[in-house]
Amino acid sequence: MAKTIVGLFDTFAHAQSAVNDLISAGFNRDDISVVANNASGEFGSHGNDHHGVNVAQAGGDAVKGAVKGGMYGGLTALAATVALALIPGIGPIAAIGPLSAFLGGAALGATAGGILGGLTGLGVPEHEAGYYAEGIRRGGTLVTVHADDARANEATNILNRHNPVDMDTRAEYYKSTGFTKYDEKLPAYTPSQIEEERTRYSTFTAPMATASTSTATMPMSNTNRTVNAGETVSVPVVEEQLAVGKRSVEGGGARIHTRVIETPVTESVTLHEEHVTVDRHAVNRPATSADLNNAFQETNIELRERSEVPVVAKEARIVEEVTIGKTATERTETITDTVRRTDVDVEEINREDTTVYNTTNTQTTSGNRM
Repeated sequence: MAKTIVGLFDTFAHAQSAVNDLISAGFNRDDISVVANNASGEFGSHGNDHHGVNVAQAGGDAVKGAVKGGMYGGLTALAATVALALIPGIGPIAAIGPLSAFLGGAALGATAGGILGGLTGLGVPEHEAGYYAEGIRRGGTLVTVHADDARANEATNILNRHNPVDMDTRAEYYKSTGFTKYDEKLPAYTPSQIEEERTRYSTFTAPMATASTSTATMPMSNTNRTVNAGETVSVPVVEEQLAVGKRSVEGGGARIHTRVIETPVTESVTLHEEHVTVDRHAVNRPATSADLNNAFQETNIELRERSEVPVVAKEARIVEEVTIGKTATERTETITDTVRRTDVDVEEINREDTTVYNTTNTQTTSGNRM
């Protein structure tokens, strides 16, 4: 089984560094996609051909902007072309890799469904796909990588090394600005608006849950500190729990079509026919009494010919039945994973020992140890 890892970056430079590390780690270039906001035109100009699509061929004059911006020089090793498009609700974008196939053809630039459809096709829930599309609209760069289960965590760690957007926090920010869902009817962001948005991101703090405890506590720092009388220090013990759900997916099946086939057939039948024959020939003999009884009387003799003709009739008969149905079975699948838990070690020290250890067991100050 394979997974698709999706990451949103506020700057193209971070996305580019992440992609280069993925390639260096041996991930298949054909499994990596990049979709970047191109409001500033740094990756090339957007003409009116192909309904707002300008496909920049590698090495051609059309990609001079992309070379200048670094996209072509750093990333077109992923694919032969850089697709430039004007998408309602997002604005100018530049795309490389398999995800650009969802944005290709005459439909590119017609709707934003290409990006949403592409992400949902990769398994991203629709509401999350809307946040990623909004992130591109507000100046972000999207990176996706298709990886086997065995390397999915490695791909995730590589993306995490290059400052990806925390989508939970970013979603809270979008909601604070009135965002409910992605709307392709909204105007595209200008370069100056994108810079203003990035400034707001840096100062935004997600709402914190209110504490229900009545005693004042302070979070424990990663460095030594002195606890005064009346203060307490909380050391959280965090434990992950595995939650396994299920969802319905379509698999194989069968579809039945019926059609009429005409086949020529040949049958033989024996037909009976009657024919009337009349023969006249000269004779010369004496008339008998029998001849004289019927002589000189008017007589009518009628003979009818009969014949048989073929009569064709067709009878429809059931010669075979095809039955289609479904059977349901149940199976149990064992899910194996790992969960983490924070362990807290408490070490007693005597009064002459001033050595203090933090939660990572890294010595931070030294003294006389018994």
